[in-house]
Amino acid sequence: MYVCMCHAVTEDQVKKAIDGGANTPRQIAKGCRAGTDCGSCVRRIQALLGEHGARPCPTARLAAKLGLADPEDPAAPSALAPEAAPVVPLRVTRANRAA
Repeated sequence: MYVCMCHAVTEDQVKKAIDGGANTPRQIAKGCRAGTDCGSCVRRIQALLGEHGARPCPTARLAAKLGLADPEDPAAPSALAPEAAPVVPLRVTRANRAA
């Protein structure tokens, strides 16, 4: 399966780069140019890095540090769903009235 359509890089090529010691999308890009054109494959490359024990992307580390739900875990509550904010009535005073 292709990971990077721009440079015709397959999942197997990315896995071989990871097995060869690549730990970041930038290191993978140095070897096969995946992720250097349109960038749509970078998330898949990050996922492959995570699946193969490489360092997770900064966003995943930050989410773990903040205790947010894993976006890949369907059982976890959504960290992006906002709670209902209380409604505060607007009070108009002479100082903030339009002249």
